[in-house]
Amino acid sequence: MDDNNTTNHAQLTPNGSVMHVLSSDDIEILDDGKTVRDFIDSKIEELGSASNEELFYVANLDSIVERHLRWISNLPRVKPFYAVKCNNTPAVIRMLSALDTGFDCASKAEIELVLSHGVTPNRIIYAHPAKPLSHIRYACTHGVDLMTFDSKDELVKISRHHAQAKLVLRIAVDDSESLVRLSSKFGARLVSVGGLLEHARKLELEVIGVSFHVGSGCTGSLAFKRAIADARNVFDVANSAGFQMSLLDIGGGFFAREDFHVKFEEFSDVINESLDKFFPPDSGVTIIAEPGRYYMESAFTLAVNVIAKRVDDMDEHCNDEENHPDRVMMYYINDGVYGSLNCLVNDPAHSSVEPYLHKAVVDSEPKYRSVIWGPTCNSFDKVSDGCWMPELQVGDWLLIDNMGAYSTCLTTDFNGFEKAHIYIVVSAKTWHAGNLFCT
Repeated sequence: MDDNNTTNHAQLTPNGSVMHVLSSDDIEILDDGKTVRDFIDSKIEELGSASNEELFYVANLDSIVERHLRWISNLPRVKPFYAVKCNNTPAVIRMLSALDTGFDCASKAEIELVLSHGVTPNRIIYAHPAKPLSHIRYACTHGVDLMTFDSKDELVKISRHHAQAKLVLRIAVDDSESLVRLSSKFGARLVSVGGLLEHARKLELEVIGVSFHVGSGCTGSLAFKRAIADARNVFDVANSAGFQMSLLDIGGGFFAREDFHVKFEEFSDVINESLDKFFPPDSGVTIIAEPGRYYMESAFTLAVNVIAKRVDDMDEHCNDEENHPDRVMMYYINDGVYGSLNCLVNDPAHSSVEPYLHKAVVDSEPKYRSVIWGPTCNSFDKVSDGCWMPELQVGDWLLIDNMGAYSTCLTTDFNGFEKAHIYIVVSAKTWHAGNLFCT
């Protein structure tokens, strides 16, 4: 996890206002040069002294701030509307609210969560094209007007339950270069745009913009160029039909990890160039996006405990204890694919993890092929197969980085195993910067 605290704090409050958002009651403030790793070390020591193997996350709010500053530096025209579905931890919502982001909500519960943390309705887009009637009514009652649609049936529902909504037409775009493709489920085909707009006019609904999503884990920056060009065509059709189009939502699909083969800056360059071409600053069009993974992936580190082990000797007559290639070490940890590590089966953009030993390891220590299993009684619950590690002991701790995206929100309690507790940390430098927080 990144412990870099060199954040440009002058940029934390874009509108210059004082935000009283977080309370020190639920935040660990890292002062006197203390790092996130120092906090993890002390927490593991504390649990060990109590013979407690409770798994836990450490959420680093500095990482979120750094990602935000990187965003506004590289995509200055694009206002982020954080995708709540990615990670709905309350401190995360409050942190992003302090940073003045908007919020992409997909349900009544997500809207309710965001509103409960002081976010105003005009900072929310209800970005789900297939909404339950009761959720539409809830949005209407609570002043959430901005919402998406991609079909005539959705327009009929909205006309009956939220006739004053400001609608955004979601279009299907080329998502063939993404790890998670979405256009097969959502988005109107370009050939149907004219008919949808005509239906919206008959129902006296207001359509103000266009949205798209190139897919999660997009591996090709030109996907955004093609999608923005498609959106321009839809704007032209809508404007010709008399609609006052003023909003473009370029969706999600952003990665920021340095080990991803396409850099965030490359995507930014393509997006900025395409926006300047098709939606120049003097066009009067507001540009938003729906990043989730971008903000969250590096913010959370997961700490798990080795609760059991088994040695599987393929050749029981071999006495080579130093480096036995036929010896397979079987470890069982207190989290797995039914818990925090569900990403291994539910998220193609995060299909592997690299657990590493918390304690220091001597380079000369022999390593064994190791299989790491989750705690449940299901053999499908396998975390890692065939990594090489020094021999672990029951009670050892493993750490897994980059666990903030689509992890906590998808955790189950299958077999009754506990969910990971979340500890929130922030550097003293960030805590005191810009009066973002209350103490």
